[in-house]
Amino acid sequence: MAASEQKGTDKQYDLVIIGSGPGGYWAAVRAGEYGLSTLCIEKDEKLGGTCLHVGCIPTKALLHAADVVDTFRDAKNLGIDVEAFSVNWAQMQRRKDDIVSKHAKGIEFLFKKNKVEWLRGTASWAGPGELSVKTADGTRRVRAKNIIIATGSTARMLPGLAADDRILTNIEILKLNQIPKRLVVIGAGAVGVEFASIYQRMGTQVMVLEMLPRIVAIEDEDVSRELEKALKKQKIDIHTSAKFEKVEKTAAGVKVTYTTADGKKQVIEADKLLVAVGRAPVTAGLNLEKTKIQTERGFLKTDGYMRTAEPNVYAIGDVVAGSPQLAHVASMEGLIAVAHIAGKSTHQMDYTRVPNCTYCEPQVASVGLTEQAAKAKGLHYKVGKFPFAGNSKATILGAHEGFIKMIADAKDGTILGVHMIGPTVTELVSEATLALQMNASVDELMETIHAHPTVYEALLDAANSVYGLTINA
Repeated sequence: MAASEQKGTDKQYDLVIIGSGPGGYWAAVRAGEYGLSTLCIEKDEKLGGTCLHVGCIPTKALLHAADVVDTFRDAKNLGIDVEAFSVNWAQMQRRKDDIVSKHAKGIEFLFKKNKVEWLRGTASWAGPGELSVKTADGTRRVRAKNIIIATGSTARMLPGLAADDRILTNIEILKLNQIPKRLVVIGAGAVGVEFASIYQRMGTQVMVLEMLPRIVAIEDEDVSRELEKALKKQKIDIHTSAKFEKVEKTAAGVKVTYTTADGKKQVIEADKLLVAVGRAPVTAGLNLEKTKIQTERGFLKTDGYMRTAEPNVYAIGDVVAGSPQLAHVASMEGLIAVAHIAGKSTHQMDYTRVPNCTYCEPQVASVGLTEQAAKAKGLHYKVGKFPFAGNSKATILGAHEGFIKMIADAKDGTILGVHMIGPTVTELVSEATLALQMNASVDELMETIHAHPTVYEALLDAANSVYGLTINA
């Protein structure tokens, strides 16, 4: 039931969820499936949260369009004569928005199907088991046996800056009416390199500034180096160990001053500046200081079942301390929290089995320990590495860049981590994640028949390479 249709009531819900992003709506649907009376409170007009409206989904829609642009540019090599083609940016934006709208309506359908009510408003703590919700019609009280906080995160902005039509976050850059000629990106994590990858392929001159020594710093060092090499080959100008100094607005756009790794000050002019330096938890206005909830740098502390220190109050997603800020992590946390609330058997959240995906070109994906982490832990391990140049399907796709790197326990072959850069690796990581979830060994992966020709059979070659037995390289 939408906010505009819902009237005041003294009903006590089994569960009230604050936020309808992937964590919130998955939790709500599962609660409905378990037969719990459930209410989801969402401050925005539509359900879906950051991921659906200004994050994962619209970004990947534009990345897919960029992939198609690449295909047209390579059409002659494929034996297809294309006399001319052009980018219809307005249509790309319309398609992106249509995809978002379709899936927002899909969440509404899922709520109705599972008898989940939803209320548009802003919630705050009003006491144990009680929330105060500001709606368009005023303020109402909502009572709940259990509460899940799924309020998500917002883009961090550099000190002294504010988002506008030239200084952008992930929100504003998705709404541009035209493709910028020049773009500076501050931050080379997943968000930064994905937008760099989109706009470079649309014809934008892109510069990326990263203060750390390498890009996509959470990934294995070999993957970081390979991606930087690939992006530079695409004419994306990347500066690591670089320090942003200031930005000034000009008649044409912005003027960005930065210091290079060797201490030299440089100035570059651009149409737009994208700030992609991480995300901050959304907790303002929740009145959580009146609860027993413990925090860490503004994030909410939970246990393995996503319980906070306040009885019957759980937290999931980007707002949780130590939780990777990924939609699929929030969804799993939501399922665990609801199962615990409903008294169902469930596991505790395990952050060592989380797949990471970056959808730039080439794609990056990983799960488990990096080689650097394995070394820091003092583990005895073996490393296998297989280049996509030896994979037949990669040749068919014309995507030879990259490799799969597998890290395994030196004694029993248990797979500790898999790190990939190359074609469709954001799909391939699923098998690697399952292998880690099942505590599978390299030997078991080697004994698993992989279909040919496929990109994913490169995992078999990577497993063989751990023992120096690679066939195709």
